[in-house]
Amino acid sequence: MITSNPPGPFQPTWDSLENYVTPDWYQDAKFGIFIHWGVYAVPAFRNEWYPRNMYRQSEPEFAHHVATYGPHDKFGYKDFIPQFTADQFDASVWADLFAESGAKFVVPVAEHHDGFSMYKTKLNKWNSVDMGPRRDIVGELASAVRERGMVLGVSNHRAEHWWFLNGGKEFPSDVQDPEYADFYGPAAPEKQPPSEEFLESWLARCCELVDQYRPQVFWFDWWIEQPVFAPYLRRFASYYYNRAYAWGVGVGINYKNEAFPEKAAVYDVERGQLSDIRPHFWQTDTAVAVNSWSHVADMKYKPAESLIYDLVDIVSKNGALLLNIGPRADGTIPEEDQAILRTIGSWLSINGDAIYGTRPWKTYGEGPTKVESGGFKDSEPWGFTEEDIRFTTKNGAIYATVLAEPTRDVLIRSLGQNLGLLPGEIAAVELLGTSETPSWERRPDGLLIHLPSQLPSPHAVVFKVTPA
Repeated sequence: MITSNPPGPFQPTWDSLENYVTPDWYQDAKFGIFIHWGVYAVPAFRNEWYPRNMYRQSEPEFAHHVATYGPHDKFGYKDFIPQFTADQFDASVWADLFAESGAKFVVPVAEHHDGFSMYKTKLNKWNSVDMGPRRDIVGELASAVRERGMVLGVSNHRAEHWWFLNGGKEFPSDVQDPEYADFYGPAAPEKQPPSEEFLESWLARCCELVDQYRPQVFWFDWWIEQPVFAPYLRRFASYYYNRAYAWGVGVGINYKNEAFPEKAAVYDVERGQLSDIRPHFWQTDTAVAVNSWSHVADMKYKPAESLIYDLVDIVSKNGALLLNIGPRADGTIPEEDQAILRTIGSWLSINGDAIYGTRPWKTYGEGPTKVESGGFKDSEPWGFTEEDIRFTTKNGAIYATVLAEPTRDVLIRSLGQNLGLLPGEIAAVELLGTSETPSWERRPDGLLIHLPSQLPSPHAVVFKVTPA
């Protein structure tokens, strides 16, 4: 596998990589679908970290595994692979649902921490083409989503595989069997830096994904922030960006924390948001459930309306939402996941003009509810009210989205005569989704909009304000 830097404008240095520019398509898209689907969907217990925690003797997964499947040296994680048949998987059905949801890009997990590749690869015999489904999952999704005008991305969690299965070395288990060492990996202590051999393999696998599927988003989890990864991140980013340059397409790398300089890639916040507008485009990745990214038996779903509110809040602050679903092991998408996506899609079909192709306005919004910056804060909805309003702008218009279904006339204080954010006059006010023009009056303390007799959509409503 050749991983040398291809011709192009980028070199594997941070100075060079900070010339990266986020493509317009990404900044316009705003909403994508993440898909955690793999062998871990077979046990469907607790969450997608089952392969790690089933080998950790203090975890509930360990006791569950012994009680359900027997001792770990007789039935290990590898033994779930034949049960991962994906016999009901239909990439076209999935892609139709994603298009209906209003998503503009789709990011399947190409390889999770467990080390099982969901694509055709020459670098890992433990993959979905040669085992389990015996299908190229990423390849089939690539064709289906592109046929519907959506953009393909991939995620690669190979970095975490360095230590992910290390619990299996502490008691009799198949992790210690040399026959499966190429699957279970080094299973090294988490604080032990990865070896050069592992890092070169990581880089080769990432480059293979780039060349084979030409993804336009490449998502990484947190562990690439280890200092030893830095030169390999630079090599990968220059490789990817130069490949994309040759293809004539715009791409983005997602990173967490401080793994990349902020200009060199797209910052990603896991299960969280930001409190204000970020000058550089960013992204939230979160899931339809609070307890798992993959499908499990007791999914705890978020209300669809809270995800709509989060989308609006994120977009108002120059971000995008990557929303995860978890298919069952057989390849069907649970009905609850489908319902949530269709609810979002229905809302976007009416109000998408306030989302797609927009940019932040002078202020992200107003109202009493404050969002705290940082990850892992999505266990409960923020509790937005009809006084919480978020702004975006496009083609000179200002979109004001009320983050709850309003029950009375709406006063938008940021558009008042005294605040100075909109010094000129207002030519028109529209309510998206209806031809009925609301009556309004601009006062010193705000723009007061009188609600029409019927609202065009449940949940959030959007007013389009056109300056004179």
